[in-house]
Amino acid sequence: MILGSPYQRLVAINGKPLTAAQAAEEQHKFDSVVAERKAESPQQRADRIVKYEKEQKRDHSMMNEMVKAFNFTLLGETTMHGHQVYFLKASPRPGYQPPNMEAQALTGMQGKLWIDKETFQWVRVEAQVVRPVSIEGFLAQVEPGTRFELEKTSVAPGVWLPAHFSMRSRAKVLFLFPKNDQEDDVYFNYRKRPSNTDSRP
Repeated sequence: MILGSPYQRLVAINGKPLTAAQAAEEQHKFDSVVAERKAESPQQRADRIVKYEKEQKRDHSMMNEMVKAFNFTLLGETTMHGHQVYFLKASPRPGYQPPNMEAQALTGMQGKLWIDKETFQWVRVEAQVVRPVSIEGFLAQVEPGTRFELEKTSVAPGVWLPAHFSMRSRAKVLFLFPKNDQEDDVYFNYRKRPSNTDSRP
């Protein structure tokens, strides 16, 4: 966190440490961001923090919508990353009415979840689009082949943070032009910072 909102800093590429030149470049980027945020006006800082909090609220809202959008079936119990977990299947719930455009994609998806038995935190989520879904207002259609995976890890008692995220999307803009995207991120080496170093990540 830097003065109220996160900053993501590149520390490795494909598991390999940065070269000296790359590390120097990332340090320069970090120093620039710190300087920019310290120079913000009160209104600029407030706007930045509000934007971050809005994104957080949107993400939490989507997770809450998953509970409404799917029927969950317990498939069994297993072990994942040293944790005893419940293994569930998520199937589209008939009659679900998405409250916004972001949630519309849920109507064409199905997935699997692994839930920690002790804390009830979800450890892994897999989801994929199984039928085309039109996104009203964007003249776009999300197509089968779109999928994402997200894993979390326990970094402290009661604290679970992302460990891996992968996404592959297939869509048609204006229902004609294909638009594909792909992302794969690994998160590691979490460490707690002293509370009085808000200017550091």
